[in-house]
Amino acid sequence: MLSHNGTKTLETGRLVLRQFRVDDYMDMFKNWASEDEVTKYLTWPTHTNPDDTKMILTDWSGKYCAKNFYNWAIELKSERSVIGNISVVLYREETMSANLGWCIGTRWWGKEIMPEAGRAVLKYLFEDVGFNRIAADHDKDNPKSGRVMQKIGMSYEGTLRRAGFNNQGIIDEVWYSILKDEWLAQKKH
Repeated sequence: MLSHNGTKTLETGRLVLRQFRVDDYMDMFKNWASEDEVTKYLTWPTHTNPDDTKMILTDWSGKYCAKNFYNWAIELKSERSVIGNISVVLYREETMSANLGWCIGTRWWGKEIMPEAGRAVLKYLFEDVGFNRIAADHDKDNPKSGRVMQKIGMSYEGTLRRAGFNNQGIIDEVWYSILKDEWLAQKKH
């Protein structure tokens, strides 16, 4: 049985993971949502107007009252700026499993920020909510996202050929996952 707690604030050495606020819309727009390079392998289009971003954050803000909504703004402490997000994009109560998705502005790629955020979210979802399995997938042509999955302890499960769709069209999905007992074993080392 899952103990849904909603999107609680999580903190790491460099990051604050927190609920989005509507007034984050300019950070989100300028730091990643307006970047074609960020949205290339995603399912939503690049934002061309800050009002589009504001509308999405207004929608998300209204969902935080639901205890089963998990969507974190990634705030870099040193910049006091929201630079990306990480969320549960799908979960199944009966199998106690969840799928994660994330994105971050190109300025912060390669700085180990997403693995840091991912580890904090895994800890919360396994220890506080009670998930037993957490998975993520990436477009075969976007291996950098797969490296994040490996860095947070996920194992390669397989490639589903022509099973997904994103801004590139029909794509091969590469799947990774980690089970709670695997995560606990890694934590001990």
